[in-house]
Amino acid sequence: MVNNEKIYRHFSRISGIYRDIRTTDRRPIFFIRKDLEGLSTIKAADVGCGAGRYDRELFSFLGKRLFLFCIDANQKMLLQLKRYLTMCNIRQFYAIRAIGGSIPISTNSLDCVFTFNAVHHFTLLMFLEESARVLRSNGYLFVYTRLRNQNRNNIWGRYFPGFYEKEKRLYYLEELKLAITEVSFLKLQAIRYFKFRRLSNLNFLKEQIRKHHYSTFCFYKKEELNDALQKFEENIKKKFPDPQRITWIEENTMFIIRKESD
Repeated sequence: MVNNEKIYRHFSRISGIYRDIRTTDRRPIFFIRKDLEGLSTIKAADVGCGAGRYDRELFSFLGKRLFLFCIDANQKMLLQLKRYLTMCNIRQFYAIRAIGGSIPISTNSLDCVFTFNAVHHFTLLMFLEESARVLRSNGYLFVYTRLRNQNRNNIWGRYFPGFYEKEKRLYYLEELKLAITEVSFLKLQAIRYFKFRRLSNLNFLKEQIRKHHYSTFCFYKKEELNDALQKFEENIKKKFPDPQRITWIEENTMFIIRKESD
């Protein structure tokens, strides 16, 4: 419970800057659009929507055929989402506050459920069971996430002391696959793996850390984080001769899950 309260405060604190300090990957939305080509209208939910950065991309790719329920546990994130989507002239959405991955929507009413980089914040089986409940037959569940081994290989896992060890919420591939098999009517259809070449500079990376752009940084005590930041800077300078051009490969995974007919 302490960690839950800490994470809630974290997201409340950074809600106003969240879209500026996080990277939004458009490539998975491209594949989602291809999977949904046969649907003339799409009634969907984005669970763990945050401040709306992926919702904006969904509307960009799927257009006016999409109506989206935007669900998040954090009230300030939802406020930011409503302002952002309205500013983008998007009206086909409804924001809902719900915790733990619950989806307070009618049974058998949705064509799709999405979640982007948020499943590790949920009670996994509850989220999967809720998705199976609200989806229509043959509906889609798209889970976009970073696996635990992928977290080891990015710039934070490689160079920021303790990052991989402290982030225990992420799942291994087999954990997610097994959980899906435990939920009636859900069937894993495909898994897609993504690799992104990132480019940044040391000052921006340090700013991301100070602003806790990953909630993982909340697990450090203040002095511990400062020490880790100093060591991170040393590690980066040893590895990259030009602090203005720091490059690395970031990996993510998307699970495409279908609800079988009752």
